[in-house]
Amino acid sequence: MKYAVSAPQADLLREIAAASEAMRIPPARSQTAWALEQRGLVKRTWRGSGQVAVVTADGRYFLKHGRHPRQVRAEKERLQGDGAQAALAPAGGAELVSRLKSASGRKITVPDPAPKTRGRWRAAYYDALHHGHVPDGHKVRWNGRQRGDCVFTLVDEEAEKAAQPPPVPTVDVPEVLDRPHPLVRATRKALGRSQGPVDTRGRAEIIPLHVSRPLADRALRVAHALLTEAESRGHAVETQTDLQDGEALHTLAITIRGHAFPLVLTERTTKVPHEPTPQELRQQERNPWTRVPKYDEEFNGRLAIGAPAKSWYQHSYSYSDGARWTLESRLGLLLQDLERLAAEAERREQEQERAEAERRRRWYAALAQAREQQIEQHRSKTLIEQVESWRQAAEIRAFCRAARARADGTPVPAEEAEWLEWAEAYATQLDPLQHQLKTPPDPPAKREVLRELSKVDTYAYPWPFDADGRWTLPEVESADELP
Repeated sequence: MKYAVSAPQADLLREIAAASEAMRIPPARSQTAWALEQRGLVKRTWRGSGQVAVVTADGRYFLKHGRHPRQVRAEKERLQGDGAQAALAPAGGAELVSRLKSASGRKITVPDPAPKTRGRWRAAYYDALHHGHVPDGHKVRWNGRQRGDCVFTLVDEEAEKAAQPPPVPTVDVPEVLDRPHPLVRATRKALGRSQGPVDTRGRAEIIPLHVSRPLADRALRVAHALLTEAESRGHAVETQTDLQDGEALHTLAITIRGHAFPLVLTERTTKVPHEPTPQELRQQERNPWTRVPKYDEEFNGRLAIGAPAKSWYQHSYSYSDGARWTLESRLGLLLQDLERLAAEAERREQEQERAEAERRRRWYAALAQAREQQIEQHRSKTLIEQVESWRQAAEIRAFCRAARARADGTPVPAEEAEWLEWAEAYATQLDPLQHQLKTPPDPPAKREVLRELSKVDTYAYPWPFDADGRWTLPEVESADELP
């Protein structure tokens, strides 16, 4: 719980306490009254369309003593247990180090100890520090010397150094360009002897710049150092031209692992009040609805490099001059960011490729299973039809025998004999056992049938069956090889 009270909260609390009855809270101070209520210093309620508040006993105590009564009680309780907690502290540095070695993570936290307890832990710390109890290659770190939790940690210095990231290599920016990078040379040639602001963002085959003329030379030296260092690391540097909103967009890109990162060198700007020109004043007199801009953007001498606006990487990497550093000192960090982004992009592509391969594998496995199910259904249907034909043939023959037996030795009439002969011949035609049995040919692998069996989109990938229903997937020789 928060016990501190800000100056506006203290002023409102005094006003509420001085009021003879419940004080109405203006809407502008409702948030302040809510904060006082959270601390238990006032009580609020609705009266009519607004809020009113009265001071509580804790609020009057706070006004009289300048401290929250709960804070006072908590400190008294903490001091009452100070002696018992101090007795639990380590007796010396050797015991402190021993406890740290056996503690989880080699860390001990003492929650906000009282003065005596904090003093005992402090004495153990200094005893370990000055009497050789700390093991070689280690150090004891202590946080919370004066207030708050005391945290003691036994640190392995070698492991800590090994865990630290390697230092970012610096990129040296030359003071004079004797042998500039080809793109820098082309850009310098394109600038000519113009003394106005430099803006080459709309020109191809050169470095995109948007800086004031005094900063152009420094921008080119920075570009030379960055491009030279990128190429020395094995990265490609090239200018690119893309279409954006139907217009050509020319950029400079560093390509790492097949991923191009566009760059543009600009000078930061500052808003300054706009001074209307005589033409703007005359136009406003003729048309009062004419809008004159309030501010102008002026270059402020801070050089920046990063992804162009509205690009895919617009907010991914950008560095500029700061109050305590220059852009030149940040070029190594920029290249480090680009290499990290390239590694992340490559990892995402690999994950997408693996996911796509798994989807493709599952799709073909589903089709292979559906094909097996189709063949199984076709064979079972053929078998059932054969059994049914065999049963019908047997019943027809039995029927013919019963018809002849009915005559009881007398000649069967010619018409009946003719019919029974046809029936027996038909039974022979129906009976599948009159011929050698063999596996029926597989049905054609139709997309409609397999879609119903597999419940997948049969047009998602190339069809693996030929016109005869044979498996033709080039990567897998047969459906049996699918997992």
